[in-house]
Amino acid sequence: MDNNDRSLSIFGNPIPKHTYNKAMKQKARFAKKFGFNPNDRYELSALPNPILKKYCNLYTVSQEEGSEIAKSKSIIIGTIRMGYGHYRIAMAIASAAHSMGIVPYWFDLLSFDTAGAKIIKHMDNLYSFGSRLSQQFYLFNKLYWEHLTAIGFKKLTYNATDQAMTQLFANIYQNLPQSVPFVATHAWASQAAVHAGTKKVINMIPDNWPLALHLSEGAIHTVQTPSAYFGYRTLKNMGKKNQILNPMPKDDIYYTGHYVDHELVANVEKDCNARLTRLKNKKPRRFLLSIGGAGAQQKLCMDIIMHCIPLLENEKLTLIINTGDHKAIFDMILNTGFSPRVPKTAYTQWAETEKLVNTLTTKDVPGLHIVYNEDIFSAVYATNILMRVCDCLITKPSELAFYPVPKLFVAHVGGHEMWGAIRGAEIGDSTVECETVQHTLQAMDLLIYDDDLLTLYCNNIIKAKSIGIYNGAYEVIKLAFGK
Repeated sequence: MDNNDRSLSIFGNPIPKHTYNKAMKQKARFAKKFGFNPNDRYELSALPNPILKKYCNLYTVSQEEGSEIAKSKSIIIGTIRMGYGHYRIAMAIASAAHSMGIVPYWFDLLSFDTAGAKIIKHMDNLYSFGSRLSQQFYLFNKLYWEHLTAIGFKKLTYNATDQAMTQLFANIYQNLPQSVPFVATHAWASQAAVHAGTKKVINMIPDNWPLALHLSEGAIHTVQTPSAYFGYRTLKNMGKKNQILNPMPKDDIYYTGHYVDHELVANVEKDCNARLTRLKNKKPRRFLLSIGGAGAQQKLCMDIIMHCIPLLENEKLTLIINTGDHKAIFDMILNTGFSPRVPKTAYTQWAETEKLVNTLTTKDVPGLHIVYNEDIFSAVYATNILMRVCDCLITKPSELAFYPVPKLFVAHVGGHEMWGAIRGAEIGDSTVECETVQHTLQAMDLLIYDDDLLTLYCNNIIKAKSIGIYNGAYEVIKLAFGK
């Protein structure tokens, strides 16, 4: 089958000729602008990941000299650093694979010196810029960004354009061992793998709001929720208004459950019982605020800190801000003079972050804790290890919406994210989405001064684990190996 056909027809649904022609023109424009050469080939090897080798035996696929990629009992995880969500899903897969005796290899399309990487960087810059603008300008968000992310990305025509573009990413795959399953946490990584002729490709869909953006015909698709399964199975609303499309074949899509790291799933009862014990003993509440990959939540972060000043002054609250790899946000918080009576501690090295987690495992450390890690793996994984010792995670309803920790959902960034909050609220492990600062602060007060919500969320997390809600990462590994 000619790869161009994936832009002409998607699951038997024809794409308009003008859309196809537009996709081919964009592909040609990108190929010329970013210096694509179809004859380029790349030598690849594996290097131990400096941060996650310790946690999940992770190796990073690189153009530098290293060891060979193992051809058995191994898996290649294709991802792209766009925000933090795709990295977070990839870490969940690496963790689950390691727990099942499989060696994970990290394959980030942005980490190679290719024309494809330059194209991805160009597209990511546009998306991150739009995310930040959406948080700063109400009309831009209302009139453009919400529609693009919830409706524009939903259409098959958008997927057709991506299918053409990702042909320019495929040549980096040529030296990967074809016998090793390829699990993608970004549709572009999956589409390119299919274009390259990779034999076994799993396409992990991240969102709870079905978008054609995430389709990768030729791969096995996985989703985290039953509602997403129906939406993708029927390709609902991905065509013209009220159009009934040919559905996705049932063998091409599987409901797996939430993609969550092994160490988080395995310790659900232990971590939730520790939270309930702290509630019973009237210990200071522990909140973790995780800044997203686009760094679009500076104002909200400052509003939350200011609201918590009295409790921080009296050592009645532990507030941890993981700024990820956003140095500007870290510096802004660190250099703001909130109150001389607020204990404020900064963490800029991975070993310091680990030490904070170890300390919180055995005792309370009230005050304001500001975490920054320059390394992207440390920046993302810091939230993973910190959430185990916090009482509540404050986050926008992105990929973190599916994690087994009590959550306070702040306003979404992009219309597709709101369905993550709906999923969490219905499972009962989180608040509904708090669209305004005032609603966020009200929810914080209820979670700080009363015990009912946190108790409800902890109990529901334990129940959800018992019925396999958080087993998605394990199920993806089983699919990859045909089990």
